[in-house]
Amino acid sequence: MRVKQFLEAMFFTPKIYHLPIIILLLPLSIIYGIFMSIRRVLSSPKEFNTPIVSVGNLIVGGSGKTPFTIALARRYDEVFIISRGYGRESRGLVEVSDCGEILTTVQNSGDEPMLMAFSLPKASVIVSEDRQKAIRLAESKGARLIILDDGFNRVDIAKFEILLEPKEIKNPLPFPAGAFREFYFNRVYADIVAKEDREFQRVVTFVDLTPKMILATAISNPQRLDEFLPKGVVHRYYLEDHAYFDEMVLKTLLEKYQATSILCTSKDMVKMSGFDVNISEMKLEFLIEDLVLDRVDKVVKDFL
Repeated sequence: MRVKQFLEAMFFTPKIYHLPIIILLLPLSIIYGIFMSIRRVLSSPKEFNTPIVSVGNLIVGGSGKTPFTIALARRYDEVFIISRGYGRESRGLVEVSDCGEILTTVQNSGDEPMLMAFSLPKASVIVSEDRQKAIRLAESKGARLIILDDGFNRVDIAKFEILLEPKEIKNPLPFPAGAFREFYFNRVYADIVAKEDREFQRVVTFVDLTPKMILATAISNPQRLDEFLPKGVVHRYYLEDHAYFDEMVLKTLLEKYQATSILCTSKDMVKMSGFDVNISEMKLEFLIEDLVLDRVDKVVKDFL
């Protein structure tokens, strides 16, 4: 856990003592970045018969793709969301929901696809390592719009690219010296670069807060929640991104700290369904600027 915390700090909030490690890893980062750039240049994206919008990022870990995708998908009918399904216990193609009807478990879907399925009663969600296979299934089911979750690095698919950027970028280096999946300048391949607090804003609300809460979360860089936390958080319990929670561990923590509820994000909450614990929910929604929405509307309209 300490190694993970050190690396996350180096990626997202680097300090002077991270500099020797960054310098040591820099040659590998350059090689990796060059490889990813060559891969992009040599790609031959496949065209499909349905408008495809990708919501992605350059940075490893969360930057708001899921709430952005949810906000975008709510505006359309017959929309299909296709995700890799990180952290799921299944393999291959799995239909998570069909027009809002849940078809599988969170273990088979992964936490983010299940959150999208619960949040979008008019949409359908599919997870698959093979995105092209999932696109063909969505088209066979009459999709009028397909949204690729985390699709920027899927260079084999022709699509309209929305690239999300955080408010601050303190370490713009590619992996492993930094958090970037490609060189930062590859953002030029995006049709829209949507920066937080410019093209979209976060709106954080809370449900069922109690006087003494334990923050339990399994997200990347969990310290980013600190600025939004309400009063009453008496302990923080962090797991690896996409990890699953143990009900007995949560009950033990509640008893140890004499807490009155578990505070978690909506993404975490879908993995606590059926737990006999009191839950306070931290809900995150995005307000997207009209300029972005109008451009997506035009893509859909022009395609159809």
